[in-house]
Amino acid sequence: MPSFASLNLSPAMLANLGELGYAAPTAIQAASLPAVLAGRDVLAQAKTGSGKTAAFGIGLVERLDRDGQGVQALVLCPT
Repeated sequence: MPSFASLNLSPAMLANLGELGYAAPTAIQAASLPAVLAGRDVLAQAKTGSGKTAAFGIGLVERLDRDGQGVQALVLCPT
């Protein structure tokens, strides 16, 4: 299983993940984060509690343009 550091996350994100107690990515995070970080659309399915929210949330936050205007991301999560 890869580490968060191997996913090319920013130093700030790595520090925040550590502070929040995230030690290593779950299977869904390791499988989906590279595509999310590359800006590709992702359709993923995993069990409850597997880390799906962090899988798209981490990538979304990493790609935000803090100076940008308008919509930068769209997340559809059926419940």
